[in-house]
Amino acid sequence: MPSTQLLPQPKRAEFPAGTLALTGLGVRTLGNAPELGWAARDLRAEWKTRLGAALPDAKASGPSIVIGTLADADLAAKAKAAGLSTTAAEGYALWVDAGGAYIVGADAKGAYEGAQTLRQLLTPAGLRFARVSDSPTLKERVAMIYLDQYSKGVNDALIPMLAALKYNAVLVMSNYVQWDTARAGGYAHPGGASKAEARRVAALAREHGLEVIPLIETLGHVQWMYYGGANKDLYQDPDSQNPYAYDTLNPATYSRVLFPIFKEAAEVFGAKTIHIGHDEVRNRDRFPARANGKAAGFEKLFVDDTVKIHDHLKSLGVNTMIWHDSAFSDSVISSLPAKLPRDIQVAYWNYAPGTDYPTVQQITSLGFPVLGASWDEAGNAEGLTDAAVKAGALGMIQTRWTGYFGNPSIWDGQAQQGVAYVRAAGAFWNPDARPVQSAEAIYRDLYAPVAYRGAAGATVNLGTLATRSLTDDDEKGWIGKGPDIDLRNLKTGVQQIGAYKFEISGALMLRGARGAVSDLPTKVSIEIGRRADALAFLHTTGWPSAVARENIGRYEIEYADGTKLVQPLEYGRHIRAWTDTLPTSMIPAPGWAGQTADGLVVNVPVLEWKNPKPAVAIKSITLISEGKNANPTLIGLTLIGGQ
Repeated sequence: MPSTQLLPQPKRAEFPAGTLALTGLGVRTLGNAPELGWAARDLRAEWKTRLGAALPDAKASGPSIVIGTLADADLAAKAKAAGLSTTAAEGYALWVDAGGAYIVGADAKGAYEGAQTLRQLLTPAGLRFARVSDSPTLKERVAMIYLDQYSKGVNDALIPMLAALKYNAVLVMSNYVQWDTARAGGYAHPGGASKAEARRVAALAREHGLEVIPLIETLGHVQWMYYGGANKDLYQDPDSQNPYAYDTLNPATYSRVLFPIFKEAAEVFGAKTIHIGHDEVRNRDRFPARANGKAAGFEKLFVDDTVKIHDHLKSLGVNTMIWHDSAFSDSVISSLPAKLPRDIQVAYWNYAPGTDYPTVQQITSLGFPVLGASWDEAGNAEGLTDAAVKAGALGMIQTRWTGYFGNPSIWDGQAQQGVAYVRAAGAFWNPDARPVQSAEAIYRDLYAPVAYRGAAGATVNLGTLATRSLTDDDEKGWIGKGPDIDLRNLKTGVQQIGAYKFEISGALMLRGARGAVSDLPTKVSIEIGRRADALAFLHTTGWPSAVARENIGRYEIEYADGTKLVQPLEYGRHIRAWTDTLPTSMIPAPGWAGQTADGLVVNVPVLEWKNPKPAVAIKSITLISEGKNANPTLIGLTLIGGQ
C-alpha cells in the first residue's frame, strides 16, 4: 500500500478528508513545454505500475488532472483563488478535491516537480484530497551515478527514481567511458560504458528533468588514462608502480588526452558544467616528482593545470567544477585559491554527520560558488545541507562511492548508499522538514516499484516449533542476555509488518557457533500442505557474521510431488542479525524495526521467495543451519496467494 509520507516533504501541505475517484479520470496538459509532457508520462507510468490501469486523456467534461503553469492565465487565476500560488523557481501549487486535480507550476520545471508529488497521492481508491504549495530551498540538487558495463540495468531504474525524489541534476562518473580518444590511444577499458550508452543515459536524464554533469577525474585519480600500459610518458611519478597522477608540464597530457576527451564529453552529455575532480592529488604518488615539477612547486602546478583546463572548457561553453580538498586545504588556502578563476564551482565534501561545517562559509567568502557534498551516514546530508543554506551555497551533491564497475551493488551489496539518496533528497528540497522516516522502504519501493495490490494468503503459526521466546526474563530466552536486550517489543499475535502479515508467537532459532545456542537443533521442518505463489520469511540471526555473503544456512522447500528447491541464506544478502541495521542489500524487504529495553536499535527483515511451482502444493519447508556465528532464526512465515 502507498505511504502517507510525502517525499520530499512540501513546504506547505494540508490533507482535507476525501478522495477523488479514479473512474473517468484523465490527464490534460496546458502548454507546450516538454516538462508538461514528462509530467503526464510519469503519471501514466504510476497508474500502470501501481494499479495495472491506463491513465487516459481527460474527457471534455468531468473531473480531470490538469497540468500547466502560471503562464496560463486561467490556471494562474485558479491557483490564486485557491490561495496556493507560488512564483519561486521550480515551485508549484497542487490541489485535489471533488472537482479534480490541478498542478500549476511557477515554471514548467515546477509543474514537473508537482507531478512527482501527485504520484504519491495515488491510492487504489483514488487520489487523496490535498492542498500543497511548494518550492525547493536549494537551487542545485545533485545525485551521483556511474557509467560502466552495467549502466543500463541500473541507471534505467535510478534516473526515474531520482526524478521522483526531485533531484534536478546528476553527477555522472565518466572516467571509463569508451571515448573515441581512449579507443584510439589503447586505454579504453572493456568494462566502461560505450559512448552510445553515455549518450543514451544523458538523454534519459534530461527527459526526467536532470541536468547532466560529467565527472572526469583529473590531476589525481587518473588510473583510467594508463589502462593497458598506455601513456607511460605522462606519469607524474616515473617510478610509480601504480600511476595515479599525470605530468602537468608535458603538453601531450592535454593535447593527446584531456582536451579531446573533454570535447567529446561536452558534446555527448550536452554538458553545461564538467566536474574535473582535482581531489586527493598528493595522496599516492610523489607530486611533484620530476625535477622540472619540483622546481615549480605543487601550488603552481595545481593552479596552472586547473586554469588551463578551465580556460579550455570555457572555450567550449562549459563551466568547471572541482572538489575542494587540494585547493582549499589548510596549507594552501591562504594563497592558492586567490590564483583560481572565481567562476569555478567548488564541491566541498565532508562525509561525517554533524552540524558545524565552517569550511563551506570560508570557501563562499572567498568568492566561489559552492556545493556541499554528502555521503551515506544518517545525519550527514541533513547537517551539511543546513550549513550550505546558511552559507548561501549553490546547492548539494549526494555522492556515491560504490567503486567503478560496481553499479549493481546499489541494489545488492552497498544498498545503504541508495537509501542515502532518499534521506538526502528530503534535506536538499526542504531542510526544515524532519529527517525522512522509513528511507529504506522508500528506496526499495522507488527503485523497484510494485503494484498496490494485496494478495490473499495464510499466516503460519510457528508456536509449537519455537525453540526460543522473544523475551528473556530469566536469561534462558532469546539470546540469553536478559530482559534489556531481547525482542520483547516485537509483539506476539497477528501483526502487520511492512507489506506482510505474520503470526508471531516465538522464535524458531537454530544452533550456531555461540555457546548460548549450542544446544539448539540444526534443522527444523514446518509442515505446509498448501499451494502458494510466494513465501515471506520474517527472519534474522542471533549474532552477525564476520564475513559478508557467508552461507549460514538454507531453506529447503519440498513439494507434494517429491521435488525439492533450495533457497540459500547468505549473510547480508538474504538475512542479517537483529542488531545489524545496515541495509547492504535490498533483496530482503524492510520488516520490523524497533528498540530493545535498553535503547538498542534493532530490526528483523523479510525475505520474499517467489515460488517457481505455484501450481504444486508445498509439503514442507525445512530451515537448516550451517552452525556458524550467524545462526538462522525464523520468527514469522506467511504464504502468499495460491488458494
